Formats: sequence, C-alpha cells, structure tokens
Amino acid sequence: MEPKIDRRQFKQRSRRELLKLSPVLLAGGFAIPPLRKWLLGRGIAFSDWASGELFQRGRPAATFADSELTPLERFPYNTYDDDDPGVDLDAWTLTVSGLVEKPGEYTLDQIRALPKITQNTRHVCVEGWDVIGSFGGVRISDFLASAGADATAPFLFFECADDYYESLDMATALHPNSLLCYEMYGKPLDRGHGAPLRLSLPTKLGYKSAKYLTALEVTNVLRPNHRAYWADLGYSWFAGL
Repeated sequence: MEPKIDRRQFKQRSRRELLKLSPVLLAGGFAIPPLRKWLLGRGIAFSDWASGELFQRGRPAATFADSELTPLERFPYNTYDDDDPGVDLDAWTLTVSGLVEKPGEYTLDQIRALPKITQNTRHVCVEGWDVIGSFGGVRISDFLASAGADATAPFLFFECADDYYESLDMATALHPNSLLCYEMYGKPLDRGHGAPLRLSLPTKLGYKSAKYLTALEVTNVLRPNHRAYWADLGYSWFAGL
C-alpha cells in the first residue's frame, strides 16, 4: 500500500525544492543564447520598475563644498559620438512640444530668465569614474511649469544635436536637483560639455544627462525602439543612483 501524502506538505516541499533549483535553472537559461537575451531584458525591466517605485522624489541629492570640486579640466567630456556637433549657438532654440500649454521655440535667454539654481553635485559615469562638478541652470520643474506642462504625464523625451536621445520619468524631472543646465563652474557651457544646454541629473547615472539639447516633448508614451539611446542597447532605462 502506498503511503498517504499530505497535499499541503507536498506543496511546501515542492516550493522549497523549486527555490533551490531556481539558480541552477537561471544559470542554465543564460547558457542558451535566445533565453539569455530574454532573461537579461526581463531582469533590467524589473530593476527599472523597482527603482522607480523606490525613488524618493523629494529627497535632495548630496551636495558638496566648493573645496571638494573636481577641477574643470579634469571633468571628462565623454560624449558618445562627437565632442562638438557644430551647434549654431546664436540661432539655437529648444523645441518644446507634446502635453504643454505653450509649445514652441524657447531661446536660451527665455530659459535663463527663470530662477537660477547653482549646485555642486556628483556626476557618476557607468564606466566607473565619478567627479564632483558645479552646475548652474533652471530646475526642470520650473521650466515645465512656465511652459504649462501636464505634470501628470509620465515621461519627458529629449532630442540632441548629436543625434543622441534620452527620456525621463516625470518624478525624476520634477526632482528639485534635476536641472536644465547652461553653466558649469560659473561659466557658460563649453561645447565639449554640451553647449548651450544639457541635463544635470545627480540622481541618475551620467548617460542620462544628455547634452546639446534641441527638443523636449512631454508625453504619455515612449516609442518602443526609441526610448533612450543606451536603454535601446540594453542598459538600464531608469539608471538611478
């Protein structure tokens, strides 16, 4: 006569055995090329979701004294393609579109007319280096308010003069340390650092701080294969610190 099996004990034991086997199954999955790409994609997507849920939108980023600044000449340019995409600084405007009451072309003087914020914050590169820089500009939240942006929209999408593109969640955009940056170390941005306008996002990895901005769109939807340059290549989209 076969022994009688308690169904609840069987389920608990099966669950324990499955948890023990999970790392083995996961490792086996990574050994299969088609599964490897899927597993990595799902892992990054989960990480982005969790990071967004845990993001403390009102918590200030760390700031530093002037004595702790990295000298400007030691702040790398580190552009993805070209240190100078040839922006016509005199004719430059930022094209604002999407879910805003005042779309159109915004000049640098219009942006500079908004309250200026200067902060010394850390810039962290995914390549493993970091520096403390001095950044000046306008809070993204102040600019969005001036343009009548719908702050309930989930995303901002940016285009750049060097064909780079980036996007942000609205919570990050509204963070008090997130800047549309037009100065570094008290001087207008030079071309290698993203003149005339870049993002400065001390709550994010450096590749989110796009340079040479030319367009900003407030949107409910990001294009699946055109969300952000590095995210489309498999990096984290949220890229939080």
